[in-house]
Amino acid sequence: MRIEWTVSAEADLDELFDYIARDSAVYAERFVDRVLESVAKLADQPKMGRAVPETDSDVRELIFRKSYRIIYLLHDDCVQVLAIIHAGRDLESAPTKPWDLI
Repeated sequence: MRIEWTVSAEADLDELFDYIARDSAVYAERFVDRVLESVAKLADQPKMGRAVPETDSDVRELIFRKSYRIIYLLHDDCVQVLAIIHAGRDLESAPTKPWDLI
């Protein structure tokens, strides 16, 4: 199955890289590499993530390092990565949710 990144998910990853790189570019690169490795696994196991509790749609998520949520939507032919957000972020009260942007 093909992996497709939304513009907003790519921006999330870029922002995380920039934030971590303020302290260490090496750690920032490792972080991004590991996120990409986790997402790549979805090509073979697209249902490995759990359903996102804040929605009743087909939106799923991988929990990455206990601190980040990789939110994605499963289509017939691809996995569409919607966002990478901190796990502490309150999506219930957010004015827009990652799955609203598609």
